[in-house]
This record gives sequence, C-alpha cells and structure tokens, in this order.
Amino acid sequence: MKKLTKQIAALTGIALLFAGFDTAFYFTVTRRFRNSTSPEMQAKSIEVSRYLPFDPDSEIVKTDAPKLSGDIPVIDGAAALLPVYSAFVHAVYPEDSVHFDGENYTPESAMQYTNTRGAYQSLADGTADIILCAKPSAEQKAYAEEKGCELVYVPVAREAFVFIVNQNNPVDGLTAEQIRGIYSGEIRYWSEVGGAHIPIDAVQRNPGSGSQTTMLTFMGDTPMKRDPFSFFGSSIGYSFRYYVEGIVENGGVKMLSVNGVYPDPAHIADGSYPVTGDVLAVYDAHNDNPNIPLLLDFMQSETGQRIIAESGYSPLSAPAAPE
Repeated sequence: MKKLTKQIAALTGIALLFAGFDTAFYFTVTRRFRNSTSPEMQAKSIEVSRYLPFDPDSEIVKTDAPKLSGDIPVIDGAAALLPVYSAFVHAVYPEDSVHFDGENYTPESAMQYTNTRGAYQSLADGTADIILCAKPSAEQKAYAEEKGCELVYVPVAREAFVFIVNQNNPVDGLTAEQIRGIYSGEIRYWSEVGGAHIPIDAVQRNPGSGSQTTMLTFMGDTPMKRDPFSFFGSSIGYSFRYYVEGIVENGGVKMLSVNGVYPDPAHIADGSYPVTGDVLAVYDAHNDNPNIPLLLDFMQSETGQRIIAESGYSPLSAPAAPE
C-alpha cells in the first residue's frame, strides 16, 4: 500500500508538472501570439471586397477616364497597392474585363490579386502583363531571367517603409543605426533604446515579400539575426506606411519616427523621412501589348497621380505650393 501511495503521488506530481508547464507555455507563448493576432494580425488580411472596381460601395478612389480597348493588360500587384491599382482599373478598364466570384478574381479576369510574390511569378510566367510592387528580390529577378522575362521598372508613386511597435510601447522613435542594431542582434533589450527592460522580438516578414526585400536592402551588408528566445519580449516589425495606416488602420500598433522624422505624407514628399522608395509598375520588355504604354501614361498623368494622392500615397512630385 505504501508503494502504491508513492506511485500515485509520483504520477500526481508528474501531472501537476505538465499542467504547470502547459499553463506557463500558454501565458508566455500561446496567449502572446493569440493576442498578437487579435486584432493586430487579423487586420493584416486584406478584405478584397472592400477594394473592388466598379462597385458603388468600394473604398477605392473613383475616377472616370477614357477606357482602354482591345487587348486589356492583366494587372496584378502587392497587397498594400490593391486600392491603387483597383482604382486605375476602375478608371480605364472596361467593366466587363473584370470578374470577381465573391472571394477571388477568376482566371479570365484582367484584374488579379496574388500579392508581391505571386505577381512577380505571374509576370515572369506571362500570365500577368503589368504589376504594381516594390523592387523584386534576388530570387524573383533570377526567376524572371530564367523565364526570359526582361523586367522594366517604371516609378508611379513614392512610399515610406515604416517600423511598427505595439501602441503601448513607450519608444516613439529610433535611428536607422539602432534599427540595424536590433535586427542584427546587437541591441536585444528595449531598455537599450529608451524603453522597458524586456527583450526585443525583431519580427521578420516572409521571404520574397515586398517588405522583406525592402528590409534586406535597408540592412545592406549587415546580416539579420533573431534571438530564438526573443518571443518572450515585445515586438518590432516593418511594412509600408499605407499598409499600416490605410488598410490595417493601425490595428493596435504605431509607426516609429526614424532619425527624428515621422513618416507622414509631407515628410515623404519632401524627402526628409529617410526610408522611402518608389512604387513601381513593372512589365516585361518583350511584351508588345499596345495598352501597356497607354496604361503607364495614365498612371503618371495628372489624373493618375491624383488617384495616387487620394489613395493615401505620395505622388512622384510634391504638388506646387499655392501662389
């Protein structure tokens, strides 16, 4: 009986140990990630139905212009740019060239939405004629070259690359060197940059995404490292300004100033915010669709740039000051 009692006690102890481990794991990991995905991460999913062309309830900028005819270019692009190229489609595409089944654009639709990686692949494969994205990754360039696709880049707007933290984080700004220090693993605690003494979880994006490619460019020759135990801390991430402010609608996060400059439209337009880049319309030099140059002309026209500005991006040049 004594031996049985000891065995029961041992089993009870093991059960309690596992229960304690499960509880600790929930509070330190599971709950953190669950909370991180609600509402912040939930908001990262693009609701395509909010940005449909030819829909009276759509949130895009609606402008009427002479319509393209003949061979309508298939257009695709990045998530953050969906409202922009949907507005271009609304302005110059025939309505019957776009087909949406309630969840996705159908294969025969002249408008598609497959995000940056899918868009560059579609362009190289010849299933898209023109895409709106940030610069491609090295792998995307190599894939295009392998497919015989000669990428041509045409700037159509300017955009800020931004760094985001939880809205309750006391840190409001970092220098570019501090950000590189965080993502290289040299700076590990928020207290090193004016915050609380907790680890920094330097979150990265998916390989091949526009954000990840831009971040690698920002880091230059400095390799990115991530502490495997940093998930116990508070996160920093990165994206494009409009994706955070216009589509995600901040979602419980805030954008940081960089080198003392906040990424608002005025600072993007005047060039004082230090991490900006071109929004690119990209096509294959071998594509002889006569509507591609017409579409590019429209994107860079006064009307096209007004769509850019009213969609929340910065046009190619700052508007002239009133006399």
